[in-house]
Amino acid sequence: MVVAVRTWDLHLNGCASLKDKRRIIKSLKDRLHQRFNVSVAETASHDLWQRAELTCCVVAGERRQAERVLASAERLVAAHQLTRIIDAATSFV
Repeated sequence: MVVAVRTWDLHLNGCASLKDKRRIIKSLKDRLHQRFNVSVAETASHDLWQRAELTCCVVAGERRQAERVLASAERLVAAHQLTRIIDAATSFV
């Protein structure tokens, strides 16, 4: 069993309030969870309007399977119109 964790540091375009930020982050979290059955949480930059850190976790039988899920999740995040990935990091347990 492998636990894989991917963290994205995001820039959120066009956010003028924390309410705007929450709307974008909630949408991303819901889509990631529904499409890939992963756990997702906002883990940093809570008070900044145009920055967010999202962390995604997947449990899989093999490392390769976990890597595929995280790669697909990253494509979804990168394709979102209002987000830009500034940095990303992955760890495996």
